[in-house]
Amino acid sequence: MPRIASTRLRRAALTLLGVTALLLTAPVTANAGGHDHGKPPSDRGCSLTGSTITSTATVDTARAARFTAYGNSGGADGAGWSGGDSTYSAAISGGRLAWVFSDTFLGPVAADGSRPITSPFINNSIVVERHGRLTTVKGGTAQDPQALVPPPDADSWYWFGSALASRSGNTLDVIALKFRKFGPGIFDFGWDSNYLVRFDTRTWKRTAVLPLPSSSNVQWSAWTERQGRDVLVYGVEDLGAEKYLHLAKVVGGDLARTTSWRYWTGTGWSTQETASTRILSHVANEMSVTRYRDGYLAVTQDTTVAFDPTVRGYVSCSPQGPFTDIGPLYTMPETGPSGSYGDPNVFAYNAHEHPELRRGDTLYVTYNVNSFDNQSLYSDASIYRPRFVRIHLQVRPGS
Repeated sequence: MPRIASTRLRRAALTLLGVTALLLTAPVTANAGGHDHGKPPSDRGCSLTGSTITSTATVDTARAARFTAYGNSGGADGAGWSGGDSTYSAAISGGRLAWVFSDTFLGPVAADGSRPITSPFINNSIVVERHGRLTTVKGGTAQDPQALVPPPDADSWYWFGSALASRSGNTLDVIALKFRKFGPGIFDFGWDSNYLVRFDTRTWKRTAVLPLPSSSNVQWSAWTERQGRDVLVYGVEDLGAEKYLHLAKVVGGDLARTTSWRYWTGTGWSTQETASTRILSHVANEMSVTRYRDGYLAVTQDTTVAFDPTVRGYVSCSPQGPFTDIGPLYTMPETGPSGSYGDPNVFAYNAHEHPELRRGDTLYVTYNVNSFDNQSLYSDASIYRPRFVRIHLQVRPGS
């Protein structure tokens, strides 16, 4: 099987369980029932856990059209982004927005919407958006494009996770997951370790590639969130269909200083990574946990339900939980035989918020679409691209 096909199928297998896309307006009252929401009591009260929260949603057709036009064109050098997944983002200097992608197809796309079988394929890239214009940051040349962070050897590669810009926006930290193939089968692969990749956003040169804590079977790449001078790092313990959220805190905020990492144990913070405890179950590998009103909001999907097209929300009064399930926020319309593609192989995944694009109570959420039929990604380039959705929350405080 070609390298492109096998890598795409491995990625599809990893993210196996879907996420979101139909408009939901039914009210959902926050309650403490549901999944493993963690043991610690919140360290302060907040209004969210007693509120009734409802949602309405609209697709951002303008940004979707922008990425479609750019992806179809192949960009200025003919080898720009034409599709990808992960879709984390960070605001950087110069009024720019960095969109961070893992597996990436490069263009251009044919006039009939198909992707040539010869399309370059790399394991990570960044698309920079500025004043409505998009440019692709990658390695190599237009004639020989490479991943922005190339594979360390023939059997390994890096997928990008959450990104965190410095306060000046001149530096971007991306947490990268190193995966390794350990056998001849297309599913003989697994997570190996966590890394920090640091970029100068003015030149896009890598200034560091550093190992991060990796001894507790937690992929510390799901989400990063500033908390004063510190940075919260959310990671996922991936046991297949069962996935559990963990929390670390980097004192002082420099992710590269691994001696400053602390891990939530359920009662306090430890210097030992293996003391980290589960704080939420039924999560996806890529998700978000952001400050919202006087508490925290998690956006994810329940990966124990195969190909579930539902994006769910959880609220908490503290970053470590306990989390309260507030129910569905959105249903993704692309998934399965009854979805917009009418294809049982199509699924959606990786839903998370982009807080730099939030406006009041209107969240900005993206998710990815993929197919277990690798050929579909060539016959219809529109499948393997992110979707952009605004989800407006109405919060009615409890009595």
